[in-house]
Amino acid sequence: MAENVKSNQNQMDSKKKIIRTWKGWTSLANAPIYENMLINEVFPEVKRKGVEGLEKVSISTMEKNDEVEFFLVLQFDSLESVKVFAGEKYEHAYIPENAKRVLSRYDETAQHFTLKEELILK
Repeated sequence: MAENVKSNQNQMDSKKKIIRTWKGWTSLANAPIYENMLINEVFPEVKRKGVEGLEKVSISTMEKNDEVEFFLVLQFDSLESVKVFAGEKYEHAYIPENAKRVLSRYDETAQHFTLKEELILK
């Protein structure tokens, strides 16, 4: 019985959900262009390329002085899916060339967290 529990635990460990976070900054004028690019180009193209494990993308912004900070949170079904998305060096940020043209600066790396719990409070 203990072996069966251990085996099930190992299967669960290999499929833990991963949260990938990243930040980029752009001008006030370019913020709507970049947001539109994320929604209508970047992530639809990611899905077309076969990244099935990308479950959710959250796009948040904060306006500061004369720029807009974008905070992206991507939820993947596993670390393996992150690697399909970003490659073996998955810590490096995934920024398409057209996105680099409208960003004034950006994080070179992404952060990765293991999702422990999601609480829906209504």
